[in-house]
Amino acid sequence: MEYYLQLIINGLVVGSIYSLVALGFVIIFKATKVVNFAQGELVMVGAYVCFALTVQFQLPFFASFLLTLVFSIVLATAVERLILRPLIGEPIISVIMVTIGLSSMLKSFVQMVWGTQIQVFPAILPQEPYMLLGLPIAPVYVAAFGLSALLFGVFSLFFKFSSLGIAMRATAFDQQAAQSMGIGIKSIFALSWCIAAVVSSIGGIILGNINGINAQLGHLGLKVFPAVILGGLDSLLGAALGGLIIGVLENICEGAAKDLLGLGGFKEVASFLILVVILMVKPYGLFGTKEIERV
Repeated sequence: MEYYLQLIINGLVVGSIYSLVALGFVIIFKATKVVNFAQGELVMVGAYVCFALTVQFQLPFFASFLLTLVFSIVLATAVERLILRPLIGEPIISVIMVTIGLSSMLKSFVQMVWGTQIQVFPAILPQEPYMLLGLPIAPVYVAAFGLSALLFGVFSLFFKFSSLGIAMRATAFDQQAAQSMGIGIKSIFALSWCIAAVVSSIGGIILGNINGINAQLGHLGLKVFPAVILGGLDSLLGAALGGLIIGVLENICEGAAKDLLGLGGFKEVASFLILVVILMVKPYGLFGTKEIERV
């Protein structure tokens, strides 16, 4: 029983990071109707930039963290202005293919600069574990879960009450109507990319402090995608719950397969199997908006 309880706790921590990355997917999709397949690479680049500032340039971690967020905003703005803005009005599939190309470019850049070996962040938090229900929990796990929950609360309030958040929701609902009301659609697109890059970088930094980083971190985007679809592509609440559900079920399935069958590697396919089953019942995800077409 303790073994499975530990799996659930670890799954909640990993799932909270999945939720952050899923939030980036949802924000971009809500504003632009584009699925960003470079989301995992934004996670990877943010983690490596923070690592370089902390280890190679010997900056305090907090300063490195803030500078990484600034870098993420600059990178996202440049991508949106130089690569994606010229594609406004083009078929969505063309924009999606561009994001796939962007993911390859970012991955190649990271491999050229930092190589492919695993890099480990210096210990930021105390190593002495906390005890919960008789189980040891590393402080970095507690911090990761707490920070993810805090960010979701902040962004939920931002979208609900701030003028920019309301403008983004209006743009997601109807771009032409939003533009007729004086909302700058291009600015909203840029803002959505900046927010997505920031939350992705934070997720990458958290993961780096837990497991270290390497060039495979970019694959996180594909691992998170089932959580995005599960929760609903246009739902912030769905991103949060989808990430937690996938994180917990991945860990339980992997642990059960090892414990009962002696099989490893089930974690890599568990999320997609779970997704198929749930989508057979809820085709638009748990909280996705059902689209009705009249012909």
